[in-house]
Amino acid sequence: MAFILCFILSTFLQTFSVVAQPIRNGSIPLGASLTATDDVEPWLSPSGDFAFGFKQIQGKDTFVLSIWYAKIPDQTIIWYPQTYPMVSRGSKVELSNWWGLILSDPQGSEVWSSRSNSDVAYGVMNDTGNFVIVDSNSSNIWQSFNNPADTMLPTQVLERGGVINSKLSQTNFSRGRFQLQLLEDGNLVLKSRDIAFSVSYVPYYESKTDDPSNSSNSGSQLIFDEAGYMYILRRNGQIVDLTIRNTALTSEEYYHRATLDSDGVLTLYTHPKNPTTNTTWQAIWFEKGNLCSYVGRHNDSRACGFNNVCNLETLRPNCECPQGFSLLDPNDPNGECKLDFTPSCDEGESNEDIDFIALANVNWPQSDYKRIRPVSEHECRNSCKEDCFCAVAIYNADDCWKKQLPLINGRKGRTEVAKALVKFRKGEAPDHIPTNFPREKKDQKTLITIISTLLGSSVIVNVILIGLVCLGFIMNYQKEDINHHPSSKVVNTNLPHFTYQELVEATNLFKEELGKGAFGIVYKGVIGRNIVAVKKLDRVFNDGEKEFQTEVNAIARTHHKNLVQLLGYCDEGEQRLLVYEYMSNGTLASFLFGDGRPSWKQRSNIAIGIAKGLSYLHEECSTQVIHCDIKPQNILLDDYYNAKISDFGLAKLLMMNESRTNTGIRGTKGYVAPEWFRNTSVTIKVDVYSFGVLLLEIISCRKSVKNNESGAEYGEILTDWAWDCYQDRILDAFVENDMEAIDDYKKLTTFVMVGLWCVQENPSLRPTMRKVIQMLDGVIEVSEPPCPFPFSVTSS
Repeated sequence: MAFILCFILSTFLQTFSVVAQPIRNGSIPLGASLTATDDVEPWLSPSGDFAFGFKQIQGKDTFVLSIWYAKIPDQTIIWYPQTYPMVSRGSKVELSNWWGLILSDPQGSEVWSSRSNSDVAYGVMNDTGNFVIVDSNSSNIWQSFNNPADTMLPTQVLERGGVINSKLSQTNFSRGRFQLQLLEDGNLVLKSRDIAFSVSYVPYYESKTDDPSNSSNSGSQLIFDEAGYMYILRRNGQIVDLTIRNTALTSEEYYHRATLDSDGVLTLYTHPKNPTTNTTWQAIWFEKGNLCSYVGRHNDSRACGFNNVCNLETLRPNCECPQGFSLLDPNDPNGECKLDFTPSCDEGESNEDIDFIALANVNWPQSDYKRIRPVSEHECRNSCKEDCFCAVAIYNADDCWKKQLPLINGRKGRTEVAKALVKFRKGEAPDHIPTNFPREKKDQKTLITIISTLLGSSVIVNVILIGLVCLGFIMNYQKEDINHHPSSKVVNTNLPHFTYQELVEATNLFKEELGKGAFGIVYKGVIGRNIVAVKKLDRVFNDGEKEFQTEVNAIARTHHKNLVQLLGYCDEGEQRLLVYEYMSNGTLASFLFGDGRPSWKQRSNIAIGIAKGLSYLHEECSTQVIHCDIKPQNILLDDYYNAKISDFGLAKLLMMNESRTNTGIRGTKGYVAPEWFRNTSVTIKVDVYSFGVLLLEIISCRKSVKNNESGAEYGEILTDWAWDCYQDRILDAFVENDMEAIDDYKKLTTFVMVGLWCVQENPSLRPTMRKVIQMLDGVIEVSEPPCPFPFSVTSS
């Protein structure tokens, strides 16, 4: 017994020694770990040039698992995991057998893994900046150079199919809006991408090293050699220069790195290894392509975010919000801009109440929805004034393009000869409106004249009179300052505000009903030439004007392909209405449970679209949104059967005494997560549960709850039937012999397994929606789900 205790104690001390001792020779033994704290020592390369560990993000209590330059004051990060790079304090990374590097959160849940899938022997932090995992046969089974973040280092190679993504901003290490990729055809390209969908757009730069007529002449590798020179190696051995060889900046004296910056520019930087002064990284080469100037076929936001403007006359893309706009996120100058005021078409508001900020040489080429010609500038202004959807008009010669928000691909420069007319209501004019929009009061001019006159009087009289005038000026200013505060009824959003009477007329006295929901009735309407859906809310706070405005503002800031777009609102008296885009193909419920079975391909695409919409609400909105009522009736289909989630953000608009139904839950029978029945906190995982039920409905085209009057084999509860079919391996019965789905049996099995994971009674077992997307797309393997309902649910 004593021997066993000694052995255990010895093993424990050895393990503790591995974990606790700083590693300085580059070799990391199996079992070594680091914890995200302020004073943890990283794993250093032999020379000390590079470090592996946790770096705290400046100004935040958040850490990044990363590799960085350790010897220079600017400890620049050059690698981090491409998924879930930012973690909270107390997170841990460990070098383990088989899986390699495992990053876990403070609760011990895995966040990221290198997935080495082999018998790991040790790790190495090399002086090249490459972290390598080695197996028992001394073979390299994983390395950071083969899994780059936003940076390449000397000796690093990017193979065909390799991708480098920019980060979102200087302090946000999530995947950004740009990527560098060596395509399978050998062409090196820079592309912008849709963050929500990971879809890339038409390249704004390409090396043209593809050769369809002669594959041996096409690009094979992007090489960053040890001297700091970058080139494309063709399959036939020829070299295509990207940078120039600089013999003055040798690798013995200078660090080199090539980074795809968050502004979309691929930049080669150098930094002296032993600086004599306080120096920083110097850019010696960059490639921006036609990032600012190119306008492709896709409505993607390129160099700058929505409503932002890119300066065509600067070397690098320089984004700036035009007059009348301000940054949505002050920390992201290349991000989205928002209007500083709210144009609207209130009843009784004349054209005299509307004016324009004129911006010379500014244009958003892809945001127009209507062109009028020939017209004068005066006629162009009037046409925009009278159109609630018109936020900006572009006038050039006798052409007038009316544009609505959000504005895309903004550009500024002398080559843009047009004039942008930004609409605003005079009573809400921002402080930074140009001087051609005077706000000076007549009485203020009079004060200036009086003061000037007083200067000719005696000094004592001047002092007394000036004091009295200043006192009056201050009192007058305070009065004006009070009067210039916008009304509390103004929602801080770019959305048009409609009067109740306007929406009564738009819906023809609320004649055509499109559907009913938990929040009210939806009617079909027409505003201008646009068909819209008007939701008349009947369960909102009677005195909840502030709450309504807050939620409308939050909903207005959401922009995603799989969310129904909010177009306007009304908050007049007790009337609360929301104006949405019209979805021509109705609800998913009608599509799934109507006559005929939709194709398996359509259903698969719809399921993935819904998952992406929910992931956006849960993880990418500035304020997290829990839908609370995901069901087929709240999923709408557009002209092309793309799924769009509706009624998101409305849960907070329910009256306080109706925030839970009589059964003690919020949501709809058959889709409600078990935690609603218990006295436990509700999180985004309630939406994951509802999505799981919905996914099983989409797969089987059967309702989640059904009376067994017809003798249907699956009984009342669809989740039970799904588990039985999965356990008995009879998924053909679950899809009712849908041959298209059965022919795609691997995908069918994956979808059912994902559905079963989502409907687990234990919320912690349910995946996040981001992971759901990865599983549905086949990016990660789906493990065997346990029984979703190991114990019965009782209402508390």
